[in-house]
Amino acid sequence: MRAARLIKMVLLLQSRPSMTGAELARRLEVSERTVARDVSALSEAGVPVYADRGRSGGYRLIGGYRTSLTGLGRTEAEALFLSGVPSALREMGLADAASAARLKVSAALLPELSDAPTSAAQRFHLDAPGWWQPAEPPGLLPAIADAVWDDRWITARYRRSDTEVERELEPYGLVLKAGVWYLAARTDGDHRVYRVDRFTAVAADERRFLRADDFDLPAFWDERAAQFTRSLLRERVELRLTPDGARRLPYVMDRTAAREALTGAAAPDGQGRVTVTLPVESLDVAYEQLLALGPEAEVLGPPDLRERFAEAAARGAQLYAGRQGRTGPSGA
Repeated sequence: MRAARLIKMVLLLQSRPSMTGAELARRLEVSERTVARDVSALSEAGVPVYADRGRSGGYRLIGGYRTSLTGLGRTEAEALFLSGVPSALREMGLADAASAARLKVSAALLPELSDAPTSAAQRFHLDAPGWWQPAEPPGLLPAIADAVWDDRWITARYRRSDTEVERELEPYGLVLKAGVWYLAARTDGDHRVYRVDRFTAVAADERRFLRADDFDLPAFWDERAAQFTRSLLRERVELRLTPDGARRLPYVMDRTAAREALTGAAAPDGQGRVTVTLPVESLDVAYEQLLALGPEAEVLGPPDLRERFAEAAARGAQLYAGRQGRTGPSGA
C-alpha cells in the first residue's frame, strides 16, 4: 500500500511544478505528517524531492527528474476510456483505477501539455443519470461489473413481477440509460437484457465464457431499445395536424414513431393540414401528451379519445368565455 502511495506521489509531483503538503495529503488521502515521512523516504531512495519552506512553500522534483513508472495496467487502461462518465465509474467501483490512469497519462505528457487534462475536464462533463433519479446505485453493480470485465459466468437471482428466478448468465456488457443500469447477458444461447436493480443476489463463477466475436454491444442495445419502444406502442390514434402541430409532434410523443407517421402521411390538404396514424402506448397516455398541442391537433379517432378531447375543448371554451382582455381574477 505504501509503495503504491509513494509512486502516486512521484507522479503527482511530476505532473505539476510544485504541490503543497496539504494538496498532497488531500490527493493521497493521508495526513500532512504522512506526506512529510513519505517525502523523506523518497529522498533516501534517491528521488530528488525538494521541500520549499515557508507559508507558500511546498514540494517539487528538481533536475528534470521523470520516472518511467507510467505504464498503464489493463484495468487502468480500460477505466480510462470511461473517464468521461465519473458517476458510472464510481458506481462500478472503478473510480480509483481511472484516477490512477489519468495520473499516469498526465505524468507522461510533455511539460507544455501538462494542463490538457484539467483543461478538458473544465470544458466537458457528462452527467449520465436523469433528473430526479435516485442517487443510490444498485448494490450488486460492482460485482456484476467485475464479472463483465473478467468474462466470468454468474449465478444470479432476479426479481420478476412478484417472483424471483435463478439464472446462470454470461454477462456481456453493462449499459447506463437515463440513470438506470442494464445488463446484456447470454443465457440458453440467447442474448437478453436485465435491469441491474432487480438482481437480488449475484455470485461470480470461476468459469470463464468465450465471448462471441461478432457481438456488438452498442448495436445490440440500439436494436433491443427500439424493440422495447415498439412493444409499448400498442394503440393507434388518427390525427389531423396543422403545420405547427406537425412540427411539434415529435417533441410531445415518441420521436421515432412521430417521425415515421409524418413520413408516411398523405399530401397536406388545402389548409396545409396532414392526417397521420400514430402508434401510442395507450389512449390515456396519448390524451395527456396530445393535450400539449392544443388546437394544432385534431383527434379523428378512436371515437372515445375524440370525445375526451371534445369535452376538454368545451371545458376550455367555457373557462375562457367572457374573459377576453382580463388580466387577473378581479379584472384589473
